[in-house]
Amino acid sequence: MPPENKQRAPSFQGEGDDLFSAKQKNASASPLADRMRPRTLEDIVGQDHIVGHGRLLRRAIQADRLSSIIFYGPPGTGKTSLAAVIANTTRAAFENMNAVLAGVKDIREVIDRSDERSRLYSKRTILFVDEVHRWNKAQQDALLPWVENGTVILIGATTENPFFEVNRALVSRSRIFQLAALGKDELLETARRALADKRGYGSWKVVFQEGALEHLVEVAGGDARSLLNAMELAVETSDWTAEGEPQPGAGWPPPAGASINVSMQAAEESIQRRALLYDRDGDYHFDTISAFIKSVRGSDPDAALYWLAKMVRAGEDPKFIFRRMIILASEDVGLADPAAIGVVVACAQAFERIGFPEGNFPLAQACLYLATAPKSNTTMAFFDALKEVNAEDAEVPNHLRDPSRDAEGFGHGEGYAYPHSYREHWVAQQYLPSALRGRTFYIPSVVGYEGKIRGDVLQKRELQAAIILGEKFDGAQDILSWSASSKSRQGWFKRLESGRSKLLLADREAIFNAAAPRRHDRSLIPLANDGLLLWESMRRSPEGLSAAIVGSQSAKDALLQYASVFDTMEKPEIAVSEELFPPGGFFSSDQFEHILIRAPRFKAEADRLAAGAASLLAPGGNLVLITYPPLAGERISRIILEECGGSKELSFRLKEAEDIFFAEAFSQTAAGAAAGELCDTDSLQVALREKGFNVEAQLLDRQEERLISEKELAAWFDTANSRWGAFMEKSLPASDFLQIREALETRLKKGPVLWRWKSLFLHARRH
Repeated sequence: MPPENKQRAPSFQGEGDDLFSAKQKNASASPLADRMRPRTLEDIVGQDHIVGHGRLLRRAIQADRLSSIIFYGPPGTGKTSLAAVIANTTRAAFENMNAVLAGVKDIREVIDRSDERSRLYSKRTILFVDEVHRWNKAQQDALLPWVENGTVILIGATTENPFFEVNRALVSRSRIFQLAALGKDELLETARRALADKRGYGSWKVVFQEGALEHLVEVAGGDARSLLNAMELAVETSDWTAEGEPQPGAGWPPPAGASINVSMQAAEESIQRRALLYDRDGDYHFDTISAFIKSVRGSDPDAALYWLAKMVRAGEDPKFIFRRMIILASEDVGLADPAAIGVVVACAQAFERIGFPEGNFPLAQACLYLATAPKSNTTMAFFDALKEVNAEDAEVPNHLRDPSRDAEGFGHGEGYAYPHSYREHWVAQQYLPSALRGRTFYIPSVVGYEGKIRGDVLQKRELQAAIILGEKFDGAQDILSWSASSKSRQGWFKRLESGRSKLLLADREAIFNAAAPRRHDRSLIPLANDGLLLWESMRRSPEGLSAAIVGSQSAKDALLQYASVFDTMEKPEIAVSEELFPPGGFFSSDQFEHILIRAPRFKAEADRLAAGAASLLAPGGNLVLITYPPLAGERISRIILEECGGSKELSFRLKEAEDIFFAEAFSQTAAGAAAGELCDTDSLQVALREKGFNVEAQLLDRQEERLISEKELAAWFDTANSRWGAFMEKSLPASDFLQIREALETRLKKGPVLWRWKSLFLHARRH
């Protein structure tokens, strides 16, 4: 007789500890599920992945060489059945416990018996513990030493994940075998065996109405015990016929050979669920889940509950339903309600713990939460990003690279601004690869939580674009560094605001407060590479027109990427031109209520600017301009005197040299005009008044804390490449030039300096 078919040898067991002998003595009184429990490996249906021919567990059972194991799987998948096979096969003594009923005292008694067998008879003991996860830590710890020294071989059974619910030490000393829910074919085979076997209903002719047995299989949900219990109720409550005569109301059991007909109604009542038109492998399955998902997505809680109830009543796997709801929580709700996915996952975990029927409550809660939640599908932006990755594998920008390996050799990480060093924990800098600069993937919706963060997301994006895409500040007096070369200097950042961002917002606010555009106004924004004024114009005048002029096609492409947040009809009109006011034909209108310009380095001839503004502005229209005239910029001489504590004489000599430098570099001479630099407001104001404008102009005081890096300071005094450095070296005594640099180096080591300058604000209104 092969080992797998050999009956269990007699063993020393405690009274009532034999898992199966008592049931075998009164088999006819036992439930069908117990009567049909497998006795050999060949009787087991399903679980071929662990007990199929050649599998490890099958070989171990056949060779009677088991080590401690834990069976993990849903109810009715065969955990206890495998224990029964082992009990009928092993030469070892077999003890069993139910963790719900047994305590530490019971464990000690088993250990005492096991120890005695081992010492006196050299006999092993296998201890089967059903629902082992129900033991508390103290109970599991009481068993651990005896598993470790081999006094008992543990076979645990649990429906909970043992890695979470069972003592780690026990798990580490056991092999985990995971059992899967039985498939439809395996459940049908289980039912057929029960109908054919004498232990079941093999003594009678049991016939199920078409679809009735399949209904029981469908609703059992992979649980063989649930199926057999339902079969037992259906068969033993149905009328039977003996010798051709119906016997309505006759008791059970009928005589051998009697015919028993099980109707669909009996099948439905035995499992208390109505058979529905629902095939989990057919079209109706997919149609129903589709109707459920679309009802939730469409925020119809009544329809969502109906389709959910239909799936549950038809025996749909709750794990499948929860899986679809978890996906929906991210795909269709997303950041409109970030809590949605947490609620659904918590409901899924609650269901795992309690099962049916109480599990209907977390199922319904998750369904209703999603159906009533605000909706957003902005997580789909991931797939737009994925397309870019597939199209172009762009390199990581240098300042985002890991500095721990190649900082010295290649400058990796240089220029990175640490966001937490700023009071608002944010600083504008480039994070996308240069090839994708200006590309947008995520467009916040206007509903729920996402609607609340939309303004902040868009403002940060606009400020980032204005700094990254806009014209860069040039000239020594406007160089600004927001990164430190030493970790010891990071503390300085915490006293700084994101200065450039605040400056941009202040300029934008001043321009729009002066222009005061209405919802239906038309605004033209020249020099709009940075997009800063364009986005605000579109918000202020959603029913009007926002037109922009940029200097290159790449700038236009970048702005159109940012404009993807707007509907097609709301998108701006953008023209590419190197001229401040290009010839007509670019836009759908040649008349505007506002011309809005922000240009740190403004280049234009006064007469051409005035003429262009006069031709484009409607009567009563506004020209609003902010720029930073170089002659009104910060002076190193003031920093030496007020920030560095230098001598008045040294500061005075430097100021004289600086006045000459700026007068020559940005004068109203022919050379200055050729350079296109607007250095004062007089000529522009005159030209505008001649064209019929009322003009107001003022210089606004500006200041901010700026941290100047050592590298930046060295660039100022580079006499070969810096105009300022070359001029000062020639204009000042060598000792003064050296003393100025040393004073700045000493001061900058102490932290940021207060940087002051003036911006030109001009507001002209056409008559």
